[in-house]
Amino acid sequence: MEAPSFLHMIFPSIPAYVSHSWLAMVLIIVVALIVKNNLKLIPSALQNVMEVLFEFLRGQAQTSIGHKWADKFLPLLGTLFIYILVGNFLGLIPGFESPTSNVNVTFSMAIPVFFIYQYMGFKVHGIRYLEHFLGPIRNVYAIPFMMFMFVVEWITHLARPLTLGVRLFGNMFGKHLLLFVLGMLAPLIVPVAFLALGTLVSVLQAYVFMLLTAVYIAGAVEEHH
Repeated sequence: MEAPSFLHMIFPSIPAYVSHSWLAMVLIIVVALIVKNNLKLIPSALQNVMEVLFEFLRGQAQTSIGHKWADKFLPLLGTLFIYILVGNFLGLIPGFESPTSNVNVTFSMAIPVFFIYQYMGFKVHGIRYLEHFLGPIRNVYAIPFMMFMFVVEWITHLARPLTLGVRLFGNMFGKHLLLFVLGMLAPLIVPVAFLALGTLVSVLQAYVFMLLTAVYIAGAVEEHH
């Protein structure tokens, strides 16, 4: 049986994924305040890191959504990426857990993403947003095909929060479990190598979640052709 985390031993009545979610949020807020209160023309190492991260996220938003919408959705994409990344990294520290290895956390991000981009689709296009779901052929003879495409497209969209949440949960839970097993079998050698792989997976999964969110938003706000 896996040993309880430090936070779970300190707060036994609070589920581990909740306490580690709070810890991730506190860490992010503290770092943000430190950077905000120490902005300099000649940036420090931490400020340099945050500026590079900001430019990276902004570039991804502009590439995926376009310059028109990039700045509007940058806070959302940046928050998702940084929170998921910090949460993933917590699972690499002995005695802590990744809050993102729990489906409650991953779906709490995936489901709002679904409603946000659907809302933006209707806000930008009005009722004509439904044309995104009718397929490429538009004429009287294609009405059965259009109805079929409408159903298929909505099934695809409804599956998106499921795939977003399950993908992140599965990768983080598997990584956390494998680290624990390898730590029991070879506590000095194997986990060190796997930590490097775990770091790569943590960054990649945060990036994939953010990128898919940007792609879904882009598909909702773009003009249908």
